[in-house]
Amino acid sequence: MPILATLIEPLAKIIDKIIPDKTARDRAKLELIKLEGSRELDEIRLQMSAVLAEAQSADPWTSRARPSFLYVMYILLLWSIPMGLLAAFRPEAAADIARGMNSYLAGIPEPLYALFGTGYLGYTVARQWGKVRGVEK
Repeated sequence: MPILATLIEPLAKIIDKIIPDKTARDRAKLELIKLEGSRELDEIRLQMSAVLAEAQSADPWTSRARPSFLYVMYILLLWSIPMGLLAAFRPEAAADIARGMNSYLAGIPEPLYALFGTGYLGYTVARQWGKVRGVEK
């Protein structure tokens, strides 16, 4: 797509010089823009097909990756309730647990967090786009 996008403007200038009739020139530019849109749409369809295939996979590890991540996040958030109660009665134990979790999470390399966040965000956006377009429910 980037190659086609960089060609659109120079091709439009060439059309301005080659085609003397203003209406024919405008029609040619419109077709050029439609070509760009169809290429982009084809690329998005290709990306969406991979996401949909993954979501509809019979393999539970593949099809349940996103919900599983959400469950992990829910557990981490709900864990704050017993930790709050523990902190009320044994603040040093709660502090030790929190310090241990922070040490563990700090040991995970930053690029791994970035990769996971990018993949998760891309997957979520693609699913939402599919829902808006009516491709999936």
